[in-house]
Amino acid sequence: MGSKRREAMSMASSLIPPEIPFELHVGNRDKLLKSIRQDLSDSSRPLHGFVLLQGGVEKNRYCTDHAELFRQESYFAYLFGVREPEFYGAIDIATGNSILFAPRLPTDYAVWLGEIKSLSYFKERYMVSMVYYTDEIVQVLCDQYGGSGKPLLFLLHGLNTDSDNFSKPAEFQGMENFETDLTTLHPVLTECRVIKSDLELALIQFANDISSEAHIEVMRKTRVKMKEYQLESMFLHHTYMYGGCRHCSYTCICATGGNGAVLHYGHAAAPNERILEDGDMALLDMGAEYHFYGSDITCSFPVNGKFTSDQALIYNAVLESHNAVISSMKPGVSWIDMHKLAEKTILESLKKGCILVGDVDDMMTKRLGAVFMPHGLGHFLGLDTHDPGGYLKGLERPKEPGLRSLRTVRELKEGMVITVEPGCYFIDAVLVPAMESSNTSMFFNRETIGRFKSFGGVRIESDLHVTANGCKNMSKCPRETWEIEAVMAGAPWPLDKKHLS
Repeated sequence: MGSKRREAMSMASSLIPPEIPFELHVGNRDKLLKSIRQDLSDSSRPLHGFVLLQGGVEKNRYCTDHAELFRQESYFAYLFGVREPEFYGAIDIATGNSILFAPRLPTDYAVWLGEIKSLSYFKERYMVSMVYYTDEIVQVLCDQYGGSGKPLLFLLHGLNTDSDNFSKPAEFQGMENFETDLTTLHPVLTECRVIKSDLELALIQFANDISSEAHIEVMRKTRVKMKEYQLESMFLHHTYMYGGCRHCSYTCICATGGNGAVLHYGHAAAPNERILEDGDMALLDMGAEYHFYGSDITCSFPVNGKFTSDQALIYNAVLESHNAVISSMKPGVSWIDMHKLAEKTILESLKKGCILVGDVDDMMTKRLGAVFMPHGLGHFLGLDTHDPGGYLKGLERPKEPGLRSLRTVRELKEGMVITVEPGCYFIDAVLVPAMESSNTSMFFNRETIGRFKSFGGVRIESDLHVTANGCKNMSKCPRETWEIEAVMAGAPWPLDKKHLS
């Protein structure tokens, strides 16, 4: 099919950004209130005090006056949905009242940055019980408490097991007027975020829809001799132009050729700048964010639009793994078991393709799967790409290769959103030692594996909503090799049979 036909089949968008439902955040606050009251009751503590969170702070670029684009801190976004910086938010455990504290802005704000919004504007927009200024926090909370002694503040402090960073508890002048609790809130609020409401799922679905559409646009427009950053640019344009997505969930990974073996390619030291060559595979890991809720999708495809037999071999190994996991997912299933299923499926395919030899169960025992897939199978997704809650208190991270990279080892629950992203990579830093080790060297067919020296890798990633009886794939991209080839040749998506005949 000629390039004119391919370009003609490109779409604007079939999607319209949805209205933002601030009822979502009312529901999130109610959920937290119910959970923290239950936690206090279970430990025979009184049902009073305030949950207090500090919102994100706008930052400048180093010593300059250039303000970086602000994005709200995720726990604060979860409870209040506030897009402006410098806010605080409180929930009165005794009454259920929600209170926002807005910064008191100088008069010249209106000259440079626009209208200074009234407190009533924030009360109505964010659907809270009351709004005051941040310099009134001490007075308001003491007045609302009304009891004897110092009011109790439940502050957010706990470990993010994906980053090994701690969440920052709120700070303000006058904290000496309060008792503080740094241990109760974080695990309760984190667990609230793990199970998604219908309103949250709708936003995640839209982020998936617009991102899937953008991935397809990039597939259609990819050409040999382009630069990787042009693929990134097309994705960003589509999700912002048609989806209103000003933020991405994470830095775009636009890897081609050997760069596909760099798991987090696209960072400042490897900035999506290689020229696409005929015969390359592309591995594009990109996801848009809409009203704080994200998506995380990876598509892999040949840049020239046609799979070679070697490309199809590796791609189908990963696709079979992806599909096997999705078919097995349901509440109660162990995520460690899903990771092992993904590994075993890939190893079986590599054995059929004569890349590996020997017994697959022996390969699993010797953790050979981690050589080809050193990362974990997936992670929770929501307000953050790696949403928190992967390791509950008492859950230990496995120590074996591959398994130690898992971002959760939990059993699946209805309402979770989790990514499924198996991959198969030819990474010299991992592969060469495995081929030289007496423990694993016997599994490699050196004659065949040599063909994949600069192959890079394949990853296929979809976002899954765990339902009562199984799971729902929220990502809507072409996955079969023939689907990808048809879309890259200009066929509409979803595929119309008359275009395939």
